[in-house]
Amino acid sequence: MPLDFAICPRSETLRSLLQSKIDQKTKPLGSLGQLESLALQIGLCQDTLTPALNKPCIIIFAGDHGIVEAGVSAYPQTVTAQMVANFLSGGAAISVFARQNKLELLIADAGVNADLEGHPRLIDAKIGKGTKNFLTSPAMTAGDCIKALQAGADLVLQQHNNGCNCIGFGEMGIGNTSSAAMLMHCLTGVPLVECIGRGAGLNDDQLQNKVNLLQQALNRHKDIIEPLDVLATFGGFEIAMLAGAYFKAAELKMLIMVDGFIASSALLVAFKLYPQVLGFCIFSHVSGEQGHQALLEYFNAKPLLNLDLRLGEGSGIALAYPLLQSAVVFLNEMATFAEAGVDR
Repeated sequence: MPLDFAICPRSETLRSLLQSKIDQKTKPLGSLGQLESLALQIGLCQDTLTPALNKPCIIIFAGDHGIVEAGVSAYPQTVTAQMVANFLSGGAAISVFARQNKLELLIADAGVNADLEGHPRLIDAKIGKGTKNFLTSPAMTAGDCIKALQAGADLVLQQHNNGCNCIGFGEMGIGNTSSAAMLMHCLTGVPLVECIGRGAGLNDDQLQNKVNLLQQALNRHKDIIEPLDVLATFGGFEIAMLAGAYFKAAELKMLIMVDGFIASSALLVAFKLYPQVLGFCIFSHVSGEQGHQALLEYFNAKPLLNLDLRLGEGSGIALAYPLLQSAVVFLNEMATFAEAGVDR
C-alpha cells in the first residue's frame, strides 16, 4: 500500500542556543527538571528560541470493531456511539478537561456502527460501520485502510490551515485495546500475552478469554508482518486515522501530544514507516493498561504523567497540556541572571 509523506527529521540547529537560554534563567542548572527538557523539545520542534502554542486542538477518532462480537470486551458495541454523544454534549471526561484548559475538541466519526446526528464539532469521516471481525478475516481492506490514513491526514491539514501548531489525538472504540495489543505484538515482538490488558474492565475469566481469542487471531494471520498489512488486518478505522494524523502532523512540523495505549499503538505504525515522527511527539502519560509501559520503553519515551489513567479519549493529553504551557512560558518570560541582577 503506497504512502507519500515528506517527513523530515526535527531540526537540531538551535539545540545549543536553546540549552543556553534555559541555563541562563534565574535558577540552579537543571532545577526545573523535566520541564527544561520539555521546553528544549518544543523549541526544537518549532525550530525557534521563542516557541508558542497556537490554537491547540484535540481530535477524537471514533470507530467500532468487529472483534467485539467474539466477546473481547466487557461493554457492548453500542457504547461507542453513546460515548460520542457524550463527548458532543460536553459530559465526558475529555470534554471537561478540554474545556478547563481551553483546548478545542473535535470528534471524527471514523467508523462508528451507527448513524450519528449532525453536530458542529462532529466530523463525518466514516469509512464504514465498524471493521470486520479479525478472528475470521482482515479487519479492513487495503483500500479502506489507505482511505482512513488519508482522512486522518486531511483533518490535521485542516487544523494546521486554521492556525493550529499543537495537536493531540484521542480515540473511542469498544474493543480497540484488542487491536492495539495485536499491533503492538506484531510490530515490536513483545509476547502477545504481555500486550493484552483488561481494557474497559475485564475480570480474570474475561481477560483469559480475550487472550485465547487474540491468540487464535494471531495464529490465523501469523504471516502478516508489514506495518500497513498489520494495520489493515488487526486495526480499526479510528486507529488508521490516528496513524494518518501522526504522519501529516509530523510532516507539517506540528507539536504532537500522544495519549495512551491505543493512541501509542497507532503511533507505532507511523514510527515503523517514518521513524522521524517521534521527534515531534510529546508523551503525555503512561497508561494503567498493560503493555503501554513496554511500548513507551520501545519508543525510548519519557511520559510527563503517571496517574494510572486508562480511559483513552485523549484525557491524558488534556491533563498534561498545562505542563507544555509552563515550559513555554518559563522559556519565554522567566528572567535571566543578567536581567534580574542575580549572581550566578
